[in-house]
Parts: sequence; C-alpha cells; structure tokens
Amino acid sequence: MVDCIRLDLDCAAICKAALDYISRDSRYAGDILQQCAKICRDCGEECNKHEAEHCKMCAEACFKCAEACEQQVNV
Repeated sequence: MVDCIRLDLDCAAICKAALDYISRDSRYAGDILQQCAKICRDCGEECNKHEAEHCKMCAEACFKCAEACEQQVNV
C-alpha cells in the first residue's frame, strides 16, 4: 500500500493547492483544478483496489472531489 499512501499524499497536496488558488481568484485556478481532478481520480482508482473500509471511503471522497473540480472548471 506504499504507492497508495504516496498517491493519497499527492492528492491531499493538490487539493490544498487548488483551494489556495481558488481563494486568491488566481488566473491559474482552472489549470490547478484540472490537475486536481486527474490526481483525485487516479487516487480514487488506486484506493478502490484495496478492501479496507477506509480505502473505500477515501476512494468515494476522491471521486466526489474530482467531480467538484470538473464542475468548477466548467463554470
């Protein structure tokens, strides 16, 4: 699960960055949100490979975050 944990950390970092860019109304927020959506989807897919309940919960949260990022980009 080492790769999963690393991806979890990447996902958390890009989510924080996306929030920072959005809060500043940065012109690059859309770019960050697109990357955030991709990383969140990748993270969700990785977490879904594991049977642990916390992995399933993480996957669900990642997919929801990816959808929210995509919606924000398309606004």
